[in-house]
Amino acid sequence: MYSAEPRLKALFISGLAGNSADYRAFLVELTRHLRGYLRRRIPDFRADAEDLVQETLLAVHNARHTFRPDDPLTAWVHAIARYKLMDFFRNHARRASLNEPLDDHEDIFSEVDDVPAEARRDIGKLLDQLPDKQRLSILHVKLHGLSVAEAARLTGLTESAVKVSIHRGLKALAARVRQAI
Repeated sequence: MYSAEPRLKALFISGLAGNSADYRAFLVELTRHLRGYLRRRIPDFRADAEDLVQETLLAVHNARHTFRPDDPLTAWVHAIARYKLMDFFRNHARRASLNEPLDDHEDIFSEVDDVPAEARRDIGKLLDQLPDKQRLSILHVKLHGLSVAEAARLTGLTESAVKVSIHRGLKALAARVRQAI
């Protein structure tokens, strides 16, 4: 299996050191990878995929100072691309829901369901209090349904570190919830 990590990382690090030709080559190669990644995930929105590629490239460029050379570059880029993709899904869902006709206006007022939104907001507030390793591990595995191995690749942690982070994070959250009660 082909791994883009060594070549992309070498070009990126060289680009960060001031080699503009290598940085340009990094962006060109990354564009190809991002285009494939995004087109597979939103095949019905080809024009949006191109916009998303550009947004992701800009985000990578703007966040380049946050990259740690000891970490895998592909995991760092994947996290950025995934967040851009999630933003796209959120924005697209909002636009789609605004465009849907309201057939029966009384349906809006038939039921009240505040619990899921409040729960998501509360969970978000609790998770924001955790260190990044714990918060990201819990988000990826417990909330997004990724495997421990996938979360490890995304965060740059070992699988054991992800498991420990989840355990410690859930323990810390439980303690905070108990204190609040």
